[in-house]
Amino acid sequence: MKIMSIRTDLALETHQHFTEKAEDLSGVKVADKSVKDIEITQVTIETEEAAEKMGKPIGNYITLHTPDLRYIDKILYEKICRQIANEIKELIDDDVDKSILIIGLGNRAITSDSLGPQVTDRLVVTRHLFSHAPEMLSTNYASVCAVSPGVLGITGIETEEIVSAICEKLKPCAVIVVDALAARNIDRITKTIQICDTGINPGAGVGNNRREISQKTLGVPVIAVGVPTVVDAVTIAKDTLSSTLNDAESDMIFNSGKIPQEILNFTTTPKEIDILIKKSAEIVANGINFALHDNITFEDIDIFVN
Repeated sequence: MKIMSIRTDLALETHQHFTEKAEDLSGVKVADKSVKDIEITQVTIETEEAAEKMGKPIGNYITLHTPDLRYIDKILYEKICRQIANEIKELIDDDVDKSILIIGLGNRAITSDSLGPQVTDRLVVTRHLFSHAPEMLSTNYASVCAVSPGVLGITGIETEEIVSAICEKLKPCAVIVVDALAARNIDRITKTIQICDTGINPGAGVGNNRREISQKTLGVPVIAVGVPTVVDAVTIAKDTLSSTLNDAESDMIFNSGKIPQEILNFTTTPKEIDILIKKSAEIVANGINFALHDNITFEDIDIFVN
């Protein structure tokens, strides 16, 4: 019997799935730590065999666990932003001049998919200022540019083609890609931030794989930052059934063919997703700003963004 797969973009959840099934997963290391009251999990995929089994490339996947972003105080807000910055800095080569291209993936017209574009709206972009207004900059600023290329259905162009063309022209030292993700657990919606050094496949979490954006396709390091904003409706239903039935029984129901395909294809998001996306975009953008521009403050960010 074919067991229905549960889609997730989070390496942590994929690893947990194998752990729950008591399946062997050699070639993967998991480390937990707590930094300034923020819980962090790092999943490192070390072998091709493990990468194939998990369906994710070899590399590092760092997950920050956060409380509900709507209710955190200013102190914790800044701690989260700074920790995002620290994790990104760990993945960027300090020996090169920072010329960074940031890509905000997603569809601005669909709230749950608008994280990338909303992040680019809040970034401190400086590339143009180095030539047009250098007096506004000090030595602590990196050369940063950003673009939200839209989606294939609107542009008719693969996102990877757009990003590759920009990289060929600008030759950044690294690319940061920001995108909304899919999670397996609804409790992770906008309460998890994943940072990885493996790039990204746009649309993978909702079964709409596009060409990958990675060092292999662009020729420069690609850091992906994502926040889960959607969950398959089937996941919620299956988890609800699993609370009263064993895994075999719930799998049998979901693979019986009696559940309409339309239901199996539903993706769900919280009703207050507009507020949650706004808060997530602010935190991710500020984390990137702190990572790329040394000693920048919230006041500095406000001057550039507003």
